[in-house]
Amino acid sequence: MITEDSIRETLGTVSYPGFSRDIVSFGLVKGIAIDGSDVRVELSIATREPKIPEEIREKAEAALAAVDGIGKVTLDFEIKDPPQPVVGGDPAAGQTSIPGVKKIIAVASGKGGVGKSTVSTNLAVSLAQTGASVGLCDCDLYGPSVALMVGQQDAQPLATEDNEIVPIEAHGIKTISMGYLLHEDSAVIVRGPLATRYIQQFLRQSLWGELDYLILDLPPGTGDIQLTIVQTVAVDSSIIVTTPQEMALIDARKASAMFRKVNVPILGLVENMSYFVCDAGVRYDIFGSGGGAKEAERLGVPQLGQIPIDMHTRAGGDSGEPVCLMPTEASPASAAFADLAQRIREEVPV
Repeated sequence: MITEDSIRETLGTVSYPGFSRDIVSFGLVKGIAIDGSDVRVELSIATREPKIPEEIREKAEAALAAVDGIGKVTLDFEIKDPPQPVVGGDPAAGQTSIPGVKKIIAVASGKGGVGKSTVSTNLAVSLAQTGASVGLCDCDLYGPSVALMVGQQDAQPLATEDNEIVPIEAHGIKTISMGYLLHEDSAVIVRGPLATRYIQQFLRQSLWGELDYLILDLPPGTGDIQLTIVQTVAVDSSIIVTTPQEMALIDARKASAMFRKVNVPILGLVENMSYFVCDAGVRYDIFGSGGGAKEAERLGVPQLGQIPIDMHTRAGGDSGEPVCLMPTEASPASAAFADLAQRIREEVPV
């Protein structure tokens, strides 16, 4: 018997062009109507590239044609232009790519304190350990962390004759952060439009070179900087970082809602500070358990990984030696980040 669930399951085998993620998990399937053996599917895609809906149509029709007992298949596409930029972007540019960068992945959280920068930094370095060329842009102007986390807080980026910024290299990745431009006791005191202008300069006036992945460590929340980035830069995917407790999950939903409103695919959710294992081998779920998995299911995205609380993670963040540099057999956190990086390589191939 043909049901909506069976049709949705079949469409779940159709990948979005250029990704291993399917069109269902990306939220493109907006409706399924069944009349006897006939099926009508409504899909919504935000793109200016005509080949994308054509390829999706071809794959979806082929997949549905293989379903036993199916009759006429109708695919209705709503093709929308990608969102236009908000204040701080170039109104004439819209979403554009960054020259030389193959994939851009934004790492976000609805609130501060969940370890978003820790995840961003260790993910970037772990991706580099797989052989990828990686950049990391610290988009948090008011609380930059990347300079400290990669052990380069005293470094000062150089500029070329064309006023291009030369990123600081550390642990195999290229990095840009406001932390390189400030003293420890200095503060960035700027309003929204100027803040977004700084970020655009970091992204577009840095000599990133040829990168497989550029990781964007977004500020917490859903303010001007986040919206400007996702509406003016062609972000390929986003990752939501949370901790297991409900307080963090509530804010993770807000970050997820922002990405969906601006049509940025959500790759999945990472549960940080997931659990603690003491020296005796006993596991303690300090912030509760299962929250990340339940929230990922509610959002219709996979849980990409669970990162344990680890003394080495804290120490590495303070010393500039990310925990992912440790052998995976010596650190559960290092192993978790290695698994996360491999998952990203599979989900967002270059």
